[in-house]
Amino acid sequence: MLCKRLQAHLPWLRCREFLPRILDLGLAPEVAFKGPELDGLDGARLDAVARLIAATGRRPTVHAPFFDLSPGAMEPLVRQITLQRLTQALQAAERLGAHLMVVHPGYDRWRYPKLAATWADHAATTFAPLVDLAEQLDCRLALENIYEETTETLTGLVDRFDTPWFGHCYDIGHWRLFGRQVQEQWLERIAPRLLHLHLHDNHGLADDHLPVGEGSIDFTPLRRLLSGLAEPPSITLEAHDPEDLRRSLRNFTSLFAKEPQP
Repeated sequence: MLCKRLQAHLPWLRCREFLPRILDLGLAPEVAFKGPELDGLDGARLDAVARLIAATGRRPTVHAPFFDLSPGAMEPLVRQITLQRLTQALQAAERLGAHLMVVHPGYDRWRYPKLAATWADHAATTFAPLVDLAEQLDCRLALENIYEETTETLTGLVDRFDTPWFGHCYDIGHWRLFGRQVQEQWLERIAPRLLHLHLHDNHGLADDHLPVGEGSIDFTPLRRLLSGLAEPPSITLEAHDPEDLRRSLRNFTSLFAKEPQP
């Protein structure tokens, strides 16, 4: 069942080059947009990509822009452009037939010292119209962990919305780099609202995006969680070149086919 929910990272500007390879591997794409790419998007091109994906019987996901954006920013103009870009991305996602869009929280404790509560209030205000739009467009929103050391800010924001249209994206590579909560506890906290996974690997020093199983991340807690879920989340292999994607797919298939140890 997990393999049927697998996706691969695909920058929008490289769709023509890499989409056929991803589809040939039996995967759906996670189409990643940068902010300026959403201005004047070619609708005919969006529709053509959507048709290619739909012909496989799969639905893609989308990764929203994140550079310089922050839904909980102290500066109102930053929140304004963040809402604009995420709205544009959701509209593009709907045209692609996407079932989910990944968004970054834009939070870290160094930029927002002692401002977590204020950040959360601002972020909730930004996300309120986006969650409503997500339901209208049949495209869920998944909040990805980036620099968070614990799940507190993530769950605090998601739990403000009593809806199936907003939940968590667990990025295991980012957890390895920045997380200070043990993985079992992190997963336990987000499991009730877990919608999506980003899988890649590293050695705890840099965001290397190595193929799954080629760094030092222990995938056992995640395998154990997935084995107990009636409806597993969708999964994106976040490899950044074709050879790494092939290796990540091979390693994922081998690793996650095994029964996790109790």
